Amino acid sequence: MSSYQNNQKVTSNHLKRNAYLYIRQSTLRQVFENTESTKRQYALSQRAIALGWKAENIIIIDSDLGQSGASAVDREGFQRLVAEVGVGNAGIVLGLEVSRLARNSMDWHRLLEICALSDTLILDEDGLYDPGHFNDRLLLGLKGTMSEAELHVLKARLQGGLRNKASRGELKISLPVGLCYDSQDKVILNPDKQVQNALHVFFSTYEQKGSACAIVRYFRQQGLLFPRRLCKGVDKGRLVWGKLCHSRALQVLHNPRYAGAFVFGRTKTYKRSNGGDGYKPLPQEQWHTLIPDAHPGYITWQQYQSNLKQLRQQSQRHGHDRRKSPPCQGPALLQGIAMCGICGSRMTVRYHHRRGQLEPDYVCQSKEIQYGKSICQSISGQSIDDTISKLLIDELNPVNLEIMLSVQQQLRQRIEQVDELKKQQVERIAYETKLAKMRYMKVDPNNRLVADQLEADWNVRLRELTEAQEDYQKQRQKSLEIFDKQMEDKVLSLADNFSQVWNNSATPMRERKRMIQLLIEDVTLVKNHVIKAQIRFRGGAEKVFTIPIPLNSGQERKTDADIVKRIDQLLDNMTEQQIASQLNIEGYKTGMGKTFSSRIVAKIRKAYNLKSRFTRLRESGMLTSAEMANELSVHSGTVKTWTKHGFLRACKYNSKDSLYELIAGEKPVKMQGTKLLERKLLNKFTAERANEVQYEA
Repeated sequence: MSSYQNNQKVTSNHLKRNAYLYIRQSTLRQVFENTESTKRQYALSQRAIALGWKAENIIIIDSDLGQSGASAVDREGFQRLVAEVGVGNAGIVLGLEVSRLARNSMDWHRLLEICALSDTLILDEDGLYDPGHFNDRLLLGLKGTMSEAELHVLKARLQGGLRNKASRGELKISLPVGLCYDSQDKVILNPDKQVQNALHVFFSTYEQKGSACAIVRYFRQQGLLFPRRLCKGVDKGRLVWGKLCHSRALQVLHNPRYAGAFVFGRTKTYKRSNGGDGYKPLPQEQWHTLIPDAHPGYITWQQYQSNLKQLRQQSQRHGHDRRKSPPCQGPALLQGIAMCGICGSRMTVRYHHRRGQLEPDYVCQSKEIQYGKSICQSISGQSIDDTISKLLIDELNPVNLEIMLSVQQQLRQRIEQVDELKKQQVERIAYETKLAKMRYMKVDPNNRLVADQLEADWNVRLRELTEAQEDYQKQRQKSLEIFDKQMEDKVLSLADNFSQVWNNSATPMRERKRMIQLLIEDVTLVKNHVIKAQIRFRGGAEKVFTIPIPLNSGQERKTDADIVKRIDQLLDNMTEQQIASQLNIEGYKTGMGKTFSSRIVAKIRKAYNLKSRFTRLRESGMLTSAEMANELSVHSGTVKTWTKHGFLRACKYNSKDSLYELIAGEKPVKMQGTKLLERKLLNKFTAERANEVQYEA
C-alpha cells in the first residue's frame, strides 16, 4: 500500500484526535527476553508522527505487558483502548500486528465495529486500514481469524505434548501436600514424619468415622493441626500448619494421588458468560489418564474407591434421588436405608408430633418432587423402628467378646498414633524455638533494631513451646485415663449385654443409626392391608416380617364399643351428668384417657346417634309440665307442687328439667279445704286398703 494511499485515508478529523499505540507481550518472560519485539512495538510511534500526529498526541498503552491476548477480561489496557475509541477520542490505533491487539475473534471484531462507527483508523506493520471500508475490513477480519487460528495451533501443539507425556505417567505436575519429588523426579512420601502421621491419622479417622465432618471435629477435639502448602505470595511453596476445615478434608478425600495413582485430565475447562474460565469435574471414566499404583500412597486404590462411594452416598445433593445421608439426631432409625417396595426409590423421612413426642414417617416422594405426581406411599415409622430395635436385640445379644476386645485394641493404637503426632508437633515447635535462639545469639548486640526483633521472636516461640508442651501433657494424661482398668471392665460389661447399650438413654440416636447401617444394607417397605418389611443384612442374609398398620390418631381416640353400649343402657334411667359419674365410678376412660363429663357423654351420644333421655321418656308417654297442667286443668305450678307431694311422678332428662306422668293412671283433683298433707295420708290409706282387699281376694 503506497504512502499516497495512506495519506488519503488520514484526514484532518483524524489528526485532531489522539493516536493510541497498544503494546503487549504474552508473558513476563517474553518481556525480559524478547526485547526486540518490544522495541519494534514502541517504534511504531514514529509511523504515527510520519502520518502527521504530534508526539504529545501519541498515547502509549503498555499496561498489558505480560498478559495473554486470548481474552479481554483481565486486560485493563485493552479495555481502556476500546473505551477511548468508543467515546471518539482516538483517531488511529497502532499495533505491531493483529495478535498484539487480540487473539480472540469476538474481541477483534468488536474493536473493528467500534472503530468503524467512530471513524478510527488501524495501523499495523503492513499498512494502514479504515474499518469503515469493506475491503480493509475484510482484510482485517481475515488477519484476526488467522491470529486466532495461530493461537489454536500453538495450544494444540503444547497440549499434545503434555497429553502424550501424561499418558506415560511422566508428566511432572504439582503434588498435594504429603507427596514430593526426589532428585530423580520420582514421587515419594514427604520425608517429614509429622506430615506423614497427620495424613495417616486423617485417613484412619475417616475409616472409623465415615464422615468428613467427623474428621474435622476429631482434629479439633484432639487439638491436631493439618499441613498445607502456600500456592501464592512471597512464601509460595512453603509448608504451613493450621486447623483442618471441611472443604480441605473433602479435597484430600477426593484426590487420587493419595492412593498412589497418576491422573491427568480430571476437569474440563469452559468459558463463563463473563469471559473467564470455568472448570467442571469429569467422571472417572472420562479422565484422560489414570494409572493406579504409579507411586507410593497413603491408602490403597480400593480404599480410595470405597471412600468415594461412601461420600456419594452421604452427599445431600448428588443425583436425582435422596441417598444414604449421614446419620443425624432425628429418631428415624431407617434414615437413608428405607426403600420403596413399589417403585424402588429411596424413601425420605418426615416427622410429626404425637402425644408430645417426635415420630417419623417414611415417604416415597421422588416422583412428586420431579414430576408433580402423587407420592407412592407414606408409612408411619414408629412401629417399624420398634420392630427393628427388637430384632437387633434378639439377633445380637450377646455381642461377641473377642470382637469387642479387638475394637478396644484398635482404639489403643489410634490413641497412640494421635499421641505420636502431638509429640511431633511439640518437637517441631522446639526446633523452631532453637532456631530463633540461634538467630538471636548470632546478632550483634549493638544492632538493637535487629536484636530487639529477634528477641521478641524468640520469646514468642518460647511461649508457643510452653503451651504445646502443656497441651501435650494434658492430652496424654487424658488418653491414659481412657483405658484404665475401670474402663476395660465397663467395656466388657457392655459387651455382655447389647440391649443395655441400645436402650441406654445416653446413647445418641446418631450412634444407633450408625450401628444399624453397619449391620443392615437396606429395608424395603410395602403397605397394603399390613406393612411388609424385607431386611437385607450386610452379609447377604434376608429377613421378612409383617406389621399391622398402626391406628391413626382418630382411630386411637375412638370411644370403645363397650362404653357406647353402656351409655345406651344408662340413658334409660339416668341423665348425662349421672351417666358420667357412673362411668367414672366403674373405671371407664375416654379414648384420650380422660375421665367422663356430661359434655363428653353428650358428644358420644350424638356421634353414635343414640336416643336422648328426653326422647326415651317421651316415647314412654311422659308429658311436659305444660302438657300435664293442660291434662289436669291446673296451673303448671300446681303440677310441680303435686309432684313434690307425691301425687305425680317426675323424671329428669337433664340437670334442670323434668317430664311427668300419672301414678297408677289416677288423675289427682283439687279438693278445696283439705290440706295437701291430709290428702297425702288419705291417698296412702286408700292405697293400703286397696292392697289389702287385693291381697284378701
